[in-house]
Amino acid sequence: MPGSLPKALRAIIAIFILLVVIQSLLILTDGPTVAYLPRHQGVQADVDAVDWSRFAYTQYVTNTAYLCNSVMLFETLHRLNSKPDRVMMYPLEFSLDENDAEPVGRLLRKARDEYNVQLVPIQVQSRISGDATWAESFTKLLAFNQTQYDRVLNLDSDSTILQNLDELFFMPPCPAGLPRAYWLNPDERVQSTGLLLIQPSRFEFRRIMAAINNASGSEYDMEIVNTLYKDSALIIPHRPYMILTGEFRGEIHTKYLGNNQEVWNPDEVLREAKFLHFSDWPVPKPWIKASQEVIDQERPRCRFNATSGRKDDCRDRDYWLGFYADFSRRRADVCGGDI
Repeated sequence: MPGSLPKALRAIIAIFILLVVIQSLLILTDGPTVAYLPRHQGVQADVDAVDWSRFAYTQYVTNTAYLCNSVMLFETLHRLNSKPDRVMMYPLEFSLDENDAEPVGRLLRKARDEYNVQLVPIQVQSRISGDATWAESFTKLLAFNQTQYDRVLNLDSDSTILQNLDELFFMPPCPAGLPRAYWLNPDERVQSTGLLLIQPSRFEFRRIMAAINNASGSEYDMEIVNTLYKDSALIIPHRPYMILTGEFRGEIHTKYLGNNQEVWNPDEVLREAKFLHFSDWPVPKPWIKASQEVIDQERPRCRFNATSGRKDDCRDRDYWLGFYADFSRRRADVCGGDI
């Protein structure tokens, strides 16, 4: 019977129960602490303690046009105060001679001296193909051999970085991480190599090189990565890490939004987006001037505005034209007018 318990024992039991209640309340009301979080989420816990030299952004260059694009991306990373190293793989035949005033040497030195880019000469990996640019895209897979780093993030240079991407280096460990090609048939689960998070290793590099050497004429970097990692890759959400410029030309946005209930709002989409990839066929890439006829035919149309009752919602059009205007302006500022 409780009444028969000694007074001292009843006091001890009461104190114990009180402590249990207080501890339970603390657990319920406290937010998660660093100790309760998986290690890969610690980027926001103590950024200053991170050894950023373990990580790098990588770019591959196969010609002068793409050299400028890569320098533009490094300029953006520099401007956003991105922390990891920056590595550019460039063709062996490109000259770094300090006395060389040609655009190639000038841009390589600018990347090295102004944006702290480490320059790595490589042999461009190409195959006989009707499209030299796509064939040479095998070169991006050389990032798997950058084993001096724990992790590298390779970005296609026909793109614009909209926000800092450093947090991607702290995603869960995996040989390869990349977003779905959301614009394709979702049942096929195709992954896009436009943004490719890599854990370099000799083992994976040997697999990559074997696949390149055995590739058919219709296989490129995207096909190789999908063949090797389709069922094992870490899937990076395309929202917010990959959006195509062509999305702003479309009428239906279910694939990008990921559901058929959400209403497309270009303002909100751009606020969340971090990486914009130029893909607008038949509009050419942004460093190639399109005819006014093509622009007029392919640019987004103004949408119906329920408030005004007219087709005067032109945000998609204005953003889309702005992407190309911004790219042209930055290209002139970063690379000069002789590229």
